[in-house]
Amino acid sequence: MFSFKIIKKSKKSFARLGIIETPHGEIITPSFTPVATRATVKGLTVKHLKEIGVQAIFCNTYHLYLRPGSEVVKKIGGLHKFINFDKPIFTDSGGFQVFSLGSGLKDGVGKIANIFPEEIEEKKQVKNEKKKSQVKIIEEGVFFKSEIDGTKKFLSPEVSIKIQEDLKGDIVFVLDECTSPFDDYDYTKRALERTHRWAIRSLKTFKGNNQAIYGIVQGGNFKDLRKKSAQFVNSLDFFGIGIGGSLGKTKKDMYKILQWTLPELNEKKPRHLLGIGSLSDIEKIVKLGIDTFDCVTPTRLARHGAAILNDKQINFKSGKYKFSKEPIDKNCDCYTCKNFSRAYLRHLVSSQEITGIILLAIHNLFTIEKTLEKVRQKIKNGLL
Repeated sequence: MFSFKIIKKSKKSFARLGIIETPHGEIITPSFTPVATRATVKGLTVKHLKEIGVQAIFCNTYHLYLRPGSEVVKKIGGLHKFINFDKPIFTDSGGFQVFSLGSGLKDGVGKIANIFPEEIEEKKQVKNEKKKSQVKIIEEGVFFKSEIDGTKKFLSPEVSIKIQEDLKGDIVFVLDECTSPFDDYDYTKRALERTHRWAIRSLKTFKGNNQAIYGIVQGGNFKDLRKKSAQFVNSLDFFGIGIGGSLGKTKKDMYKILQWTLPELNEKKPRHLLGIGSLSDIEKIVKLGIDTFDCVTPTRLARHGAAILNDKQINFKSGKYKFSKEPIDKNCDCYTCKNFSRAYLRHLVSSQEITGIILLAIHNLFTIEKTLEKVRQKIKNGLL
């Protein structure tokens, strides 16, 4: 039912071309997995996703647990029927939201110290303001308050797996403790050991009914902890392995962490990098051996009035595009670039029209997908 096959390995790097087989079709890797936080990729319909060429999406267990509730999705028949999406679906464990509401909120940081996650960015009035943690982590699991109604909730490895089994995505992740880039060695080590115990509990709970499970490597920005975690997770019976947690204070740190981690992993298992996916990252992380990765960046940029162009951004809140007849990118074949000018997009953004968000999201995600197509072709031709 599930398999991962490497089609070609690069002779120039650790990049590889592969196929992940799932009950809902295959994923040609390396591949980008757009984040459908609340069972929707913000601003886009399933029709848009298929036209863009999206192979799989990544749904958020924490948010779907709060609303509409995993029992609702289960009664409808699972996420594929709920969304009307017939391609593979990943579901995360809720671990990153524990971080966002905990040390991420307290320290005012994302997975990388100078990158702010969507959950923090949209709620913070002052970028550097620090807030009080909204979670309590104990050995059994995590206590937190619902952001919807303030009720007390509890998430454990077992509860997370049960929710994900109810959601019926193809690939599920274990619950982990995602640490802050500012956590010290001792705390990162304790969180790592707790994550390992949670991984064992998750495997014991997981039934494997038409689903596959990924473990998650933690260890922050500490070489020995990253290697220790990679070796431990690699030794367990996971279909694939995710690389999560704090990825340092800069992108340079992130690449260093991947260089420590990936050589410790079984090359026959797919590797997923959690929460990273800017255009500038793609070739670099693929060359290090990453197969799939997810990120909110393409749609988040669209909501903030920005378009991706050659690893840069065009800010349509700027008046400089008021009279521009050019598309975002004259070399782009997306629906937005083939039909609309920068002047029109600037008008939509400045008028706060939802159509502007939709058109920018189409272009941004299309750009990421086309970049991956070129990357896969480069691997095939021995150029990457």
